[in-house]
Amino acid sequence: MLTMSRYLLGIDVGTSSLKVAVIDEDAALIGLSSSKYALIMPDERSVQIDAQSMWRAFLSCLCDLKQKGIDLRLVVGISISSLCPGLTAFDEKGNVLVDPIIYSDRRSTKEADYIRDRVGADKLFEITANGTMAGAFSGSSMLWIKNNLPEVYAKTRYFGHLNTYMACRMTGQFAIDYSNASYTNLFETTGGRKWSEYVCEKIGIEIDKLPPLHESTEVVGELVNADLIDLGIKRGTAVVIGGADTPCASIVAGVTRSGDVCESVGTTDVLTVCIDKPVFGHEFINRCHVVPGTWIYQGAMSFTGAANAWFLKEFYTEFTSDCRSTVEALKKVNEQAALAEPGCGGVVFLPYMLGERSPIWDAYARSVFFGISVNTTRSDMNRAVLESCAYGLRQMCHIAEKLTGNRIARFSSIGGGAKSEVWAQIKADITGRSITVLDMNDMAPVGAAMLAGVGTSVFKDIFAASQKAGRKIFREFTPTEDPAVKAVYDQRYETYLGLYPALKELFRQSLKK
Repeated sequence: MLTMSRYLLGIDVGTSSLKVAVIDEDAALIGLSSSKYALIMPDERSVQIDAQSMWRAFLSCLCDLKQKGIDLRLVVGISISSLCPGLTAFDEKGNVLVDPIIYSDRRSTKEADYIRDRVGADKLFEITANGTMAGAFSGSSMLWIKNNLPEVYAKTRYFGHLNTYMACRMTGQFAIDYSNASYTNLFETTGGRKWSEYVCEKIGIEIDKLPPLHESTEVVGELVNADLIDLGIKRGTAVVIGGADTPCASIVAGVTRSGDVCESVGTTDVLTVCIDKPVFGHEFINRCHVVPGTWIYQGAMSFTGAANAWFLKEFYTEFTSDCRSTVEALKKVNEQAALAEPGCGGVVFLPYMLGERSPIWDAYARSVFFGISVNTTRSDMNRAVLESCAYGLRQMCHIAEKLTGNRIARFSSIGGGAKSEVWAQIKADITGRSITVLDMNDMAPVGAAMLAGVGTSVFKDIFAASQKAGRKIFREFTPTEDPAVKAVYDQRYETYLGLYPALKELFRQSLKK
C-alpha cells in the first residue's frame, strides 16, 4: 500500500527577509523560498519590521513553493524561527498595535537604564542570566511603549516576539517559547522557566500582558488562517511555536549536547556554546536552548557582517555596479582583502557600528579604524574589517573557556558568510582554532521544520531529528603554522582588546543626549 509523504514547514523571519523551508520525514530539504519585506526606520534609533509586509512575504514564499510543485496539502506541521527580539504589542483580538521592534532599535536606552537601576544589575543577572540593553532585550521596549505610547500600552492584551505574531496569525492563539522569553529581561532563565513576578513588579510591567510559555516543540494551536488554507495547507494543521533563529539553526548544525559549539555568520556573527548546567557569564547572551534541559551561551556580535556590507557599499562601488548580486560583490571584496598582509599594516577596526551586545553591552559604542598611516591602503582597511570579527571570536572563545573550564579546540561555522574562504582562514589564524565550514545554507527554517516534526511526532525527539540532517563539509580551515603571522595577530589582538576601554567614555560623551 502506497503511503503518502508527510511534509514539515519551517518559517524563518530574518532581519530583512523571510524564508520558508519544506522538509520530508527524512529531514531532506524538499523546497525553499525567500522573500524580502519592509523595515520601518524613521530615524537612526528606530528599527521595526512592517508586520503586514512580513506576512505578505510569507504568503509570497508559499505561493512560490506551490508553483515549484510542492504539494502543501502534505504539510502536517508548521513551526517558526525568528530573529530575537522582535517585540510586538497585540490587542485582545490579535491585532498588531506596535510593529515588531527588533534588536538594533535604540529608543529604549533610558528604559534599559531604569531596569538596571530598579532591579539591580546583580539581581537581574541572577534571575534572567542576562544584563539589559536597549533593543537587545525586549523588556526595555515594553517600557518604552508604556512611557511613550500609554494608550497603546493600555490596549495591549499581550506582548510577544515574532514567533508569537506568526503563531497568532495562523492559529488565533498567543504563545512564546523559552528561547525567545530569555530575551525579555522578564523571564527566569536560570531554572524557574517562568515569568518573573519580581522583575515585572519592580519595573512596572503587568505580568498578565506576557504570553503563555511553551517548549519549542509544543503545539500551540491548529491552523485556522484562511490565507494558508486557500493555498492548500489543511485546516487544523498543527502549529508548533519554534524558537529563536540561532538555536534553530544550531540543531541542524548538531549543537544539541553540552560542549557542542558553532559560529553563525550573517549580518551578525554569533558564537553558540551548548551547556547542560545554568552557569553563565555576564559577557554573553544566555538563554534556554530549543533542546529541552539545555541552555546556550551566545557571543553575539551585532554588526560584523553588516560592517563588511557597509565597506562594500561605501568603498567598493565598482563591485556593486559590476556584480550581479551582493553575494558575488562581497566575494570580490573578500578577495581584495587577501591582498593585504596579516595585521593590515597596523590598522585595527572596532566593529561596533551601532552599539554592541557581546561582550561589552553598550548602546553608545561605535566603530573605529585605529592605526591608519600614509601607507594604509583600501585593502588594509578592508582586511581590518574581516580581522575584527576574528578578534571578537577569539575573545568569545576565551570567555567561554573560563566559564566551562574546557578548551574550544574547534567549532563549526554556518550561515551566508561562512563560505568566504579568505574570512574563514583569517578566523582560524586569529582564534587559533580549527573551523569546519558546513556546506549547508538556510539552516534556521530547516531547524524550525525539525521542531515541527518533533511536535507532531514525525521525529522521536530533537536528537533524532538533528541526526537526520546531512551535514556535508564545505572545507576545513586550520590555523597557520607561521610563527610570524601568529605574532602579529597576537599583537593586534591586544590592541583590539584595549580600544573599547580607552574609547568607552568618548563614545558616551559624543552620543548621549
